[in-house]
Amino acid sequence: MSVAGLKKQFHKASQLWSEKISGAEGTKLDEDFTEMERKIEVTNKSVFDLLSKTTEYLQPNPASRAKLGMLNTVSKMRGQVKTTGYPQTEGLLGDCMLRYGQELGEESAFGGALVDMGESMRQMAEIKDSLDINVKQNFIDPLQTLLDKDLKEITHHLKKLEGRRLDFDYKKKRQGKIPDEEIRQAVEKFEESKDLAERSMFNFLENDVEQVSQLSALIEAALEYHRHSSEILEELSAKMQNRISTTSSRPKREFKPKSIMSSFESIDSSQHNGLSYSSSLKSDMQIKHTVNTDHHTSVSLCWPESPSTNGNSHQSEVLDQPCCRSLYHFEPENEGELGFKEGDIIILTNQIDENWYEGMINGESGFFPINYVEVIVPLPQ
Repeated sequence: MSVAGLKKQFHKASQLWSEKISGAEGTKLDEDFTEMERKIEVTNKSVFDLLSKTTEYLQPNPASRAKLGMLNTVSKMRGQVKTTGYPQTEGLLGDCMLRYGQELGEESAFGGALVDMGESMRQMAEIKDSLDINVKQNFIDPLQTLLDKDLKEITHHLKKLEGRRLDFDYKKKRQGKIPDEEIRQAVEKFEESKDLAERSMFNFLENDVEQVSQLSALIEAALEYHRHSSEILEELSAKMQNRISTTSSRPKREFKPKSIMSSFESIDSSQHNGLSYSSSLKSDMQIKHTVNTDHHTSVSLCWPESPSTNGNSHQSEVLDQPCCRSLYHFEPENEGELGFKEGDIIILTNQIDENWYEGMINGESGFFPINYVEVIVPLPQ
């Protein structure tokens, strides 16, 4: 920095110190300028908060919000991206319903209803993807551009204006000690900065119809999402009512109990695994007779060891679906993360990306890092 530049910085710092500490009054700008400056400051804050709150409105989950922020809408518009890259809650619920509905089968009224609702939830997940893309493209991205370009430029002009005002006030108060030429140049630069800042604020505030259009785009995207959701849910409701009517009107079956003995008689002798095991117990049973002088008989029975369960009954219930075993203790640090201890068995529900799984344990669900677990039963491809 040149000597003149250092000198100017000293003047501005000295004037600012006088105003903050000594209560010296600086040059006041007109009311119109002050009002425009206030509106620009409010607009700047509102755009910043709108960006944050809109993203949270679309995706309450922190991990999904981060993915939404990285979403390339240009690639989506060109057809290069078919999904948002993160799971929608509607899709996760739909997958769960479809899985259990297919296991129950179409013969089950409940199973068929689960399949119908699962398919509808998947459709809602697809239109939620479209909502996220639409809002990011037509509302979030334009607001971000507004913040990064137009408002940033106005802020730069206002900051420069404040610096030149301080320099002018410093020289004005020292008139006679500072050459008139320097004061005249300070006035000219102050006027120049005021004109630039005032013109840029005026043009921005006069064209705020662009921001209204962006709000309208947000409303249209939400309206389209809810319209499609309403159509899907109305169709699903009609299917459910039809199932209720059909199930209620079908003839009731009569319960016919079967005795255990008749079941045994119908089983082929080669499949008597349970009986052969009990008979082997009898053959292995050792009976020791000891006769004392009073002719009393004491019987000692020695049974072979029964097969050890080793707590596998609980694991067998978990291992029939995608699951993993934790290698380390994981303490959640952010909202939406799932905590567990070393050795816990976690049910896998989804893979978010190459670093994160989503799963469930003890009735709680959330996200956790892949490198903390060892997969036992992998997720279906």
